[in-house]
Amino acid sequence: MDYETKIFPRTGGYGRYNRVVVVFSWFPDFAVMLNLFSDVFYTSIPEFYHCKPDAQLLPPAFLPSNLSRQGYLNLTIPWVNGSGLSHCELFKYPHNASDFSAKFSRERVSCTVGWEYAHVAGLQSNFVTEWNLVCSDYWKIPLQHICFMTGWIWGYILLGTLCDWLGRRRCFLFSISLSCLLGAAVCLSSSVVAFLLLRLCQGAMLAGVFVSSYITRLELCDPPHRLMVAMIGGFFAMFAELLLPGLAAMCRYWPVLQAVATLPLILLLSYWCCASLFPESPRWLLATAQILRLKRSLQEFSSRNGVCLHDDMYPGETLLSEIDSAYGEDCQAAFYSVLELRRTRVIWKNCLILSFTLFIGTGIQYCFTRNLHSYSSNFYFGYFLRVITGALACIFICLSVNHFGRRGMLLLSAIITGLSSLLLLALTQYLRGGLVLVLSVVGLLFSQALAMLSAFFASEVMPTVVRGGCIGLVLAAGCVGMAASSLMELQNNSGYFLHHVVFASFAVLSVLCIMLLPESKRKPLPDSLKDGEKQRRPALFLSRPDRDDLPLLCARPARSEYDPDNYSCLVSATRRMLTKDKSPYRIAVPTDSPLLSDSETLENGSVREVAS
Repeated sequence: MDYETKIFPRTGGYGRYNRVVVVFSWFPDFAVMLNLFSDVFYTSIPEFYHCKPDAQLLPPAFLPSNLSRQGYLNLTIPWVNGSGLSHCELFKYPHNASDFSAKFSRERVSCTVGWEYAHVAGLQSNFVTEWNLVCSDYWKIPLQHICFMTGWIWGYILLGTLCDWLGRRRCFLFSISLSCLLGAAVCLSSSVVAFLLLRLCQGAMLAGVFVSSYITRLELCDPPHRLMVAMIGGFFAMFAELLLPGLAAMCRYWPVLQAVATLPLILLLSYWCCASLFPESPRWLLATAQILRLKRSLQEFSSRNGVCLHDDMYPGETLLSEIDSAYGEDCQAAFYSVLELRRTRVIWKNCLILSFTLFIGTGIQYCFTRNLHSYSSNFYFGYFLRVITGALACIFICLSVNHFGRRGMLLLSAIITGLSSLLLLALTQYLRGGLVLVLSVVGLLFSQALAMLSAFFASEVMPTVVRGGCIGLVLAAGCVGMAASSLMELQNNSGYFLHHVVFASFAVLSVLCIMLLPESKRKPLPDSLKDGEKQRRPALFLSRPDRDDLPLLCARPARSEYDPDNYSCLVSATRRMLTKDKSPYRIAVPTDSPLLSDSETLENGSVREVAS
């Protein structure tokens, strides 16, 4: 049975209960993104820091009381032109030194007793200042981000597949439970290694929370509401990112901020106790042929939506009996994984292209944000500008995609992203600062739109039986693009130019790949692998309506009088009458129950026997 046309409308469609579940599916996005973007504050390097003066490096004749604080620092710490006091070196004087002028020969050594830091952005201490991850230990900062993104990659792949095996609700509850435990454990980290491992595992669980809630809300919507529902989830993520600087300023210390970010995850554990807030997707239950669970789910959705499911022509026939007649009593559940993609052609192609575009959309953002840092070194300037462009990208998608189509807007976003990147790559040294800023903002806006639309597009063209695994692969490719920026920082940005050239070239190449995608605007979600294989690209040139089709005298075939729905009702009613009824003629009067089984129909209905 087709879920979109035969089951979904008869259970209330996008009714009151579906809307309530969708609203509660937005809160996980807020909690997940609060933990994701808090990593920016954990690894923020203070703008000003230097070595602590070491009295052991000074001669006994030196009297610091005779100097001001700044004069004392100038004598003990080297001065670097253009950046102020040296971050990583101290002066070491000979033991018998008496002349402390600049002409006196003195040795430069590494910091010996630690560093002094200015306040970090929003915090007084973070991952960097607590374990002194500067100078020779600077490489541990991008390593931490790479480990965090690696956790997200594995989480998307493994837990996305788990969504297709165990279901959306079970995967969500499993992920949210472990993410709460790991979030609390991160607060108690006592070493760099423990922090890295715990953040890796927490990232994997957060990915499971995000992908399961993202898929569930789309599978409960009809085609006209899917885009708006997905983009409102994006606004919840933007709100979490916008709220983080204020939370960081209030918390002051990173363990407190981590505890505050974990609190919304703990509140989401209430979904475990109240199953109606996050039910299992009936579309997935039907696609995997889990008939008993499907019927219980449809009973709940129809009753909560206030829908009475019965046939006016055949009052004893309900949606449940039609499902029984369509699938039979011996129907076995069938589960699929992403390994099934090796047997497909169209699904694999669509998944590969959308993974490629999402990889470009997230990876190329580093090229634009780096230009923002060169325009202004203020942390909050680049941070809030990225949040604002993300909100504008959501608004742009909401206003344009339903009108012009998914594929057209994805193509436009890729073109503008590629052009902005190429212009910055070729003309930066000839452009003024204002033009560089404008191109960077435009490129950042459309690269974010490219990433958001790629994830949403993938959720619409991937079939239900493997939607979790396929979306996981697509989102994992996006995390690879996010981790690429940390690889550049790990090498002190020595490969930035090559990074920019590669992603600009990929953006141009993606324009050709997007033309091979189908169009999913106002179309039902595919459920089976067979439906997914039908998601082919539309014809490049539409045929003219006034052109004759051969043969010229092609008669339209007569419409068949066969109706499979009424026929299935007749077959199931006849089978029940022959197997269960003792009297040859029974007329069942329907009751007000929205869903009636066969036994309930005979017991609760008023039965009137007619003598033959």
